[in-house]
Amino acid sequence: MIKVNHLHKSFGKNHVLNDVNLHIEKGEVVVVIGPSGSGKSTFLRCLNLLERPSGGDVIFEGQNITDKKTDINKLRQKMGMVFQQFNLFPHLSVLDNITIGPRRLKKTAADEAKRIAMDLLRIVGLEDKAASFPAQLSGGQKQRIAIARALAMQPDVMLFDEPTSALDPEMVGEVLDVMKRLAAEGMTMVVVTHEMGFAREVGSRLIFMDKGAIAEEGNPAEVFANPQHPRTKEFLGKVL
Repeated sequence: MIKVNHLHKSFGKNHVLNDVNLHIEKGEVVVVIGPSGSGKSTFLRCLNLLERPSGGDVIFEGQNITDKKTDINKLRQKMGMVFQQFNLFPHLSVLDNITIGPRRLKKTAADEAKRIAMDLLRIVGLEDKAASFPAQLSGGQKQRIAIARALAMQPDVMLFDEPTSALDPEMVGEVLDVMKRLAAEGMTMVVVTHEMGFAREVGSRLIFMDKGAIAEEGNPAEVFANPQHPRTKEFLGKVL
């Protein structure tokens, strides 16, 4: 579904990504871990061109999205993105937050958009919050709404950028439960996270990044049990 070939990203003289190569298959849950500053979030944001790579290619469903002729806005509709800080529209109700994308971008009829939104609110356990505004929600509720909003576009892949790192510890579980459900239903997911339990339990492949490069990748259980790269061993030794 996604091929990343020789991806580089620099901000001025700061090389954040160095020759990253990765293939992501349909239905995979690829979990990206690593120390702060290792390039994880930049890598994720390059997958849908929120950051434009300095070099290399990202090919999504056979289309090179780094080609300037590609209509990236159309392709982004197939790539749901969930951010650390929710990014909900504060002036819109929960229902309007979820329906605005399908109505404006996909020209979905209002009744159909509302039906989809209410189905998704049931899935994330928040159908009673349809008329609420973001300021009335807890962090965990906001993040579950953000996931529902991304799913309303019926994407082919979901990208999660540290979706639980801004949450109080007791709210982390409710967001991870929604993500586990998505994974069980076969959604292709790329997840940047510090949640090692989620990585071990739900990930089909684990990527360890260090200094802008993939230092190690493999089956999560195997990497956790027997990391091969010295840097992976050191990192896991501190976080597990």
